[in-house]
Amino acid sequence: MKYEDFAKDYDPLNITEKETISHLRGIFEYHLENTPYWKRMKKKVNLDEIFEGKLEDVFENIFNSNLAVSEKYLRNNWLDFLPNNYRGKVRFYQSSGTTRERGILHWDYEYMKLLVKYSKASFDEIYKLNEIYNEEYRMRALAHGPYGWYQEEISELVWSYGGVLYFIGIETYNLKEKVERYGGNVPELRPLKIYTERVLEKDNINTVKTAPPLLSLFSKKAEEIQTILTGGLDLTPQKFKEIQEMFPNAEVIPLYGHYGFGTNVGIVKRDMLLYYPNYPFTIIFPLVCRDERVEIVNYNEKGKMGIIMARPELLVVKIEDEDIYRVPPTKPFKWDGFGNPKREVG
Repeated sequence: MKYEDFAKDYDPLNITEKETISHLRGIFEYHLENTPYWKRMKKKVNLDEIFEGKLEDVFENIFNSNLAVSEKYLRNNWLDFLPNNYRGKVRFYQSSGTTRERGILHWDYEYMKLLVKYSKASFDEIYKLNEIYNEEYRMRALAHGPYGWYQEEISELVWSYGGVLYFIGIETYNLKEKVERYGGNVPELRPLKIYTERVLEKDNINTVKTAPPLLSLFSKKAEEIQTILTGGLDLTPQKFKEIQEMFPNAEVIPLYGHYGFGTNVGIVKRDMLLYYPNYPFTIIFPLVCRDERVEIVNYNEKGKMGIIMARPELLVVKIEDEDIYRVPPTKPFKWDGFGNPKREVG
């Protein structure tokens, strides 16, 4: 199974339900034969029974077949999810670790290219970034964040617009707790502040990607910033409005990031932050347990985030400890999204 089989026909905003189901089944068939974790599950899995009905039915069947991996197991046994003798540009990435122990998962670099294709197509269709940045007016971006997928993804995205990027890395482990305790005086943030100010003094930055609490570093250049990419569980509808007021000339774009699949693009609608996964590689529905059976909730109802990451190099079925709302398709996306993600405290 190779990425070249997907890349030639991948149209990120025109994925049908039939294509998603077909892709998902092909990924399961491959990993059940080649991946340590899934090979051990093979006798417990009847794909003909699982892949009956609509996508929602298939999704529920997968979770009700007890195929979800626990957080603890995944964090300690990530190598079980790499196919035997897989040939590709594989790199292992860590989660940011801002709120909990770091996890590790792997990506094929070819997936990165398709993820950026999804992001760029979404940005251009929704936010018209291709009409702002071109050969005559170049994207000049500054990004903060952990090293790993975050750095790779923003680099590829900026380059896709012909832009240039400053990336200022930061040690993010346990950072949220430190910020809550010490405010903006966290020692780990001092180099980031110094280098951000140095860049802003010398270059005309028009694009920013950072967490909401760090946007204050750009307040002196607020009227010059034209695009802001921001996300994280700190981003709420109210915080989003505050950012828009702080940067009156900027298009503020909400993002949802995950170390296992990267960034999902968001839309603000009716005071909700709506995010749409990059089908068919990432499928997300909110789930609840009723009568000992896992079910997808109705629209505008809340449940736990159920994720299926389905790629040639990685198949993970997982329930996250985040509450999300189920939201219907919104143009240009033709599939369900999720709204206002919030992680339980404690």
